[in-house]
Amino acid sequence: MAKHYRELIAWQKAMSMVTHIYETTKTFPHDEKYGLVSQIRRSAVSVPSNIAEGQARNSSGEFIQFLGIARGSTAELTTQLLIAANLGYINKTDKALPIVEEVGRLLSGLIKSLKTNN
Repeated sequence: MAKHYRELIAWQKAMSMVTHIYETTKTFPHDEKYGLVSQIRRSAVSVPSNIAEGQARNSSGEFIQFLGIARGSTAELTTQLLIAANLGYINKTDKALPIVEEVGRLLSGLIKSLKTNN
């Protein structure tokens, strides 16, 4: 297990995901600044933040709980990106969706690994 959250591939990919999300949402209509843009960005930022906070906790059980929250944020983010695609703000082929899905898979694998080792 990594000694620090910054060593976790899931955290590293989540950080890249946040950067991509911020770049993608720059092109959204200005009237979405406090609506969908804000919601998408909060969901994205929540993922690496929860990985970091969970890894800093005292037990693997708490870490698993925070990883579950992070995984939930990937589902929320996927939904919001699909809404943005339905509204024509992004293409359904945008790289954001596959990146978010990859992070979700990494989180699922990390959770499974932690549960197995406990």
